[in-house]
Amino acid sequence: MSLRTSLLGIALSLVALSAAAQGTEVGFGNPEHDSSAPVEVVADQLDVQRSEGKAKFTGNVVVTQGLMKLFGDVVDVEYAENAAGDTEIQWVHAIGNVTLLNGVEAAEGDDAVYTVESGVVVMTGDVLVTQGENTMAGEKLTVQLETGVGQMEGRVRVLFNPESEPEKTE
Repeated sequence: MSLRTSLLGIALSLVALSAAAQGTEVGFGNPEHDSSAPVEVVADQLDVQRSEGKAKFTGNVVVTQGLMKLFGDVVDVEYAENAAGDTEIQWVHAIGNVTLLNGVEAAEGDDAVYTVESGVVVMTGDVLVTQGENTMAGEKLTVQLETGVGQMEGRVRVLFNPESEPEKTE
């Protein structure tokens, strides 16, 4: 092994360690997400605690806002009245068999919290992101839906499949 090859290996290792320590940035979904769009929740059952501004949806829950869909076994929602007196969802907490679809990309995990006003989703627990044939796994994924930028943290593992890249035409 040449000195040049050894130095290249060391440099790549340092870059990988730095990425693991800081988290890995990943593009995710449609950067034209509108956090002010209506939120629809569909489920088998709904329990409401109106005085506390909370609702619990159970069974085959699907939360939709624009192109974003969030699935879970149970979804807790907190809502409040805005200045105009309209009811607005503050945050959505999906628990169990959680899947986030945004455009053509998908993320799966144990738990996800979507803060509607900021347009941020934080997914935790064995997170797996699928982008075509490429996958990324880690412990925590934070996605800013309106920019389409996410960050994966916690012992990140990425599998790139070169065959999945679109062919370039000249």
